[in-house]
Amino acid sequence: MRAARFHAPNEPLRLEEVDTPRPSTGQVLVRVEAAGVCGTELHFLDGLLTPAGTPTTLGHEVAGVVAEVGDEAGFEPGDRVAVQYFHPCRSCRFCRDGRENICERPLGFLAFATDGGFADYVRVPTSALVRIPDALSTREAAPLCCSATTALHAADTAGLRAGDTAVVYGVGGVGLALVQILVHAGVHVVAVGRSPGKLRLAEYHGASTTVDATAGDTAQRVQRTTGGAQAVFELVGTRESGTQALGCLDRGGALVYIGYSFDRVELSPLDMVVPETRVLTSVSNTREELERALDLAATGVLDPTVAETAPLSEVNDVLTRLRSGAIAGRSVLHP
Repeated sequence: MRAARFHAPNEPLRLEEVDTPRPSTGQVLVRVEAAGVCGTELHFLDGLLTPAGTPTTLGHEVAGVVAEVGDEAGFEPGDRVAVQYFHPCRSCRFCRDGRENICERPLGFLAFATDGGFADYVRVPTSALVRIPDALSTREAAPLCCSATTALHAADTAGLRAGDTAVVYGVGGVGLALVQILVHAGVHVVAVGRSPGKLRLAEYHGASTTVDATAGDTAQRVQRTTGGAQAVFELVGTRESGTQALGCLDRGGALVYIGYSFDRVELSPLDMVVPETRVLTSVSNTREELERALDLAATGVLDPTVAETAPLSEVNDVLTRLRSGAIAGRSVLHP
């Protein structure tokens, strides 16, 4: 089968012929029909993230059709499925406590520890599969496996209520999903970004206000508009964005870190203690959040915001466009 393989940072992915994996007990082989392209792929290429071993196949937003099953699978060939990219053990102390997203003994982790979905086929544990509702195509389902699930998990972390104001700082795939999820929950959303096209899309999806981060002091403009937000979702992770995000908050507000970069962020304890600011982090998602994301999209509440589709052979071109900021929404590859 074909697979887009990562060999080393600062090198393009290589489209190679590799052996098709076979499922064993408790596993399935999925024929990939769609694979979303996430900013995480750029973090691998830049050397910010390091997979467990190389070469490895990237791609963690995967949807397709069950092709082959091992023993005790619970699925049949032909079933349409979305893949939870982080495969928790479901038995450790964190999994038992409902925090499977930080499982300490995961069975696998697409692109990070096990081969991902930029390929014709991917082998995953049965427990990682969620059936795709009839109303959704695999093309629509694939990007939901990270962008929407990450957004759902972060929204739950902040503990917002209807009528609150939140800033979504960064409107890539996760940010656009977060805008929609917060608006659906009755939260007033301020979208911050650098791309006019992405900001227009955020407004289309319900953001009350958009702020161009290239046009001066973002925090000052947010404060003037809102009087301070109850939460800021930080999806950029740079020194500058962290400082501006903190300045957007109202007293008692929550700064929720989702994005990251090579930067170190400097925060003044005084600036946080006096207004009792909360600094939180949010990572990954749970199986239940993938089920929710698919249901929200199937009922028309959540738009997967697929900007383009491309064949697997064009993966490096897609990554170049993603890096340039030219893609508003998600790109989806199909083998």
